[in-house]
Amino acid sequence: MSLKVELLEESFEKVKPEANEFVESFYTYLFTDNPDAKPLFEHTDMKKQKQMLLQSLVFTVENLKKPEELSNALKGLGARHVKYGALPAHYPLVGGALLKTFEQYLGDDWTPEVKQAWIDAYQAITDLMLSGADYDKAETQLS
Repeated sequence: MSLKVELLEESFEKVKPEANEFVESFYTYLFTDNPDAKPLFEHTDMKKQKQMLLQSLVFTVENLKKPEELSNALKGLGARHVKYGALPAHYPLVGGALLKTFEQYLGDDWTPEVKQAWIDAYQAITDLMLSGADYDKAETQLS
């Protein structure tokens, strides 16, 4: 799958000025839509967690043109998420919250093409993380 790197970069640049609000909204969507996910974070410093999410998003978008470096980092992230109790079933929940957040912050710029670019990107990220986590990828498809 070839990702629409320019679309991903351009759309991410538009949300960057509101990056802290963006990650706040992401977790609001995640926990509102998936109350079962909240216990996974009960022993987590959420301020630190939000910064780590933001850093991961920035790193991912900034390294879209360096697939090997990005691939290794995402595989490592996937392996670490197993230790945090993340299961394959959680990945689509996170993806859904991420798409909702982009839709909220991009407004009219959330076109079908941009949405598809992020769906494809999230699926690629998920596939890499799961290969590092050694899960079955069929359990994590975004719809």
